[in-house]
Amino acid sequence: MTTTAPSDVRPDPPESPDDRSLTEFGYRQELHRSLGRYASFAAGFSFISVLTTVFQFFAFGYAFGGPVFFWTWPAVLIGQLAVAACFAELAARYPISGAIYQWSSRLSNLSFGWFAGWIMVIGQIVVVAAAALALQMVLPAIWSGFQLIGDDPAPTSPDGAANAAVLGVVLLVLTTLVNILDNRVMSAVNRIGVTAEIIGAVLIIVLLFTHSERSPGITFRTGEGGTGLLGALMMGSFMAAYVMIGFDSAGEMSEETHNPRRTAPRTILTALGAAGLLGGLIVLGGLLAAPSLTNGRLGVDGLSYVLTSSLGDGVGRALLADVVVAVAVATLAIQTAACRMLFSMARDNQLPFSGRLAKVDPRTGMPSAPALVVGVLAAALLLLNFASPDAFLAIGTTCIVMLYLAYAMVTGPLLVRRLRGQFTADGTDETGAPLFSLGRWGIPVNALALVYGLFMTVNLAWPRAAVYDPAGGHWYFQWFTVLFLAVTLVAGVGYRAYRARATAPESPEVVPASYA
Repeated sequence: MTTTAPSDVRPDPPESPDDRSLTEFGYRQELHRSLGRYASFAAGFSFISVLTTVFQFFAFGYAFGGPVFFWTWPAVLIGQLAVAACFAELAARYPISGAIYQWSSRLSNLSFGWFAGWIMVIGQIVVVAAAALALQMVLPAIWSGFQLIGDDPAPTSPDGAANAAVLGVVLLVLTTLVNILDNRVMSAVNRIGVTAEIIGAVLIIVLLFTHSERSPGITFRTGEGGTGLLGALMMGSFMAAYVMIGFDSAGEMSEETHNPRRTAPRTILTALGAAGLLGGLIVLGGLLAAPSLTNGRLGVDGLSYVLTSSLGDGVGRALLADVVVAVAVATLAIQTAACRMLFSMARDNQLPFSGRLAKVDPRTGMPSAPALVVGVLAAALLLLNFASPDAFLAIGTTCIVMLYLAYAMVTGPLLVRRLRGQFTADGTDETGAPLFSLGRWGIPVNALALVYGLFMTVNLAWPRAAVYDPAGGHWYFQWFTVLFLAVTLVAGVGYRAYRARATAPESPEVVPASYA
């Protein structure tokens, strides 16, 4: 007589190499691992989203820097490539969601890493709000019916600022729903959107260059604001700094990516490289094709003015429709990255309501609670636009400063590790090849990444009245970035102190503090 096992009792499936790369850090595979190399690239590229961010801040860069602000683009790209190269090394060694938090914790200690993650996730929420506001730069230019409030679509006007908030909230409702449905749906939307954005960016570049009105030598001219070359470059760099962030999202999605040790490092670098090349050509093409550099419209309406004036309403509006797709996909990607950061920190029981925030729906493979939290908080930030049009710039700059500071909280401890000889290139990826490594270039590249990051953090946060409160009378907007960062840190310190009192002394830290 033989016996058989009950039909509903099945052995656990064999653990894949991808899953083993996670379990060695003490975590279970809960998120669905379904992203390939292009989807990983799309995660980083769509966060950067050159069409969203260049269209959103071109007018600002030109208004303060004049044509010479173009040169801030390659300068920022070099600095961010140094940061991305450091992140690529870490993505190969730590293929875990919550990249900045996880990397900083293991390079330094849990307390320092917690603040890096805390600053990063708050910054990401602000970036979500800033990205959603970009719809105001394109939708009313396509059809005046999208101007639901008042008649002036300029985002620096009271009507434009209020309308931007309304359009942004509608977009956030849609992206939150997608971030709850299924990671395959999210990935498909991302891939399709990124493909459309790349095609649109290439078309815009070709059309701008074929409609050129002047030579590239124009980029050596400063504006007429009297700020001087240094001032023009310092303030004009805001646009490039705002565009080239978020490439670490490819590492953020590591737990959902096949062969993450091999894939994430390469897609971090390719996402930034592709965005840097396309964005730089769009900026240059816009300067060359603008009907006029002196009538004031380029510093107010930006690239939307160039497209509709130089290419005609029909072609210009068709290309702007592609920009709308880019804005929507960028908002979705940034919200997804913030969700993964909340999930990672909550999984380590490092946030309020961690149990709920760390819960993953086994059917969809998505942590739905973080999506709702990020969506609601980002929408709340948009309400600042009803208070004053200056909130548009304050929100945009604040999010860059938060991310730059969080990046420095990774590159700083990493440089210390290198100088102590504690960071090695040992190990192999899922294919058996050596892990991505900078080798002997590690220390100089890492040092450049840290110095650049700290310099830009100070430059962006500096409370310039001409930038943040041009109309005067709103001191809180002039100091908004500094105040927001201070409140973030104070709230973090308060929560950590409360947690220390509420947690039993014998409770161990969840995240290893050592670099394994």
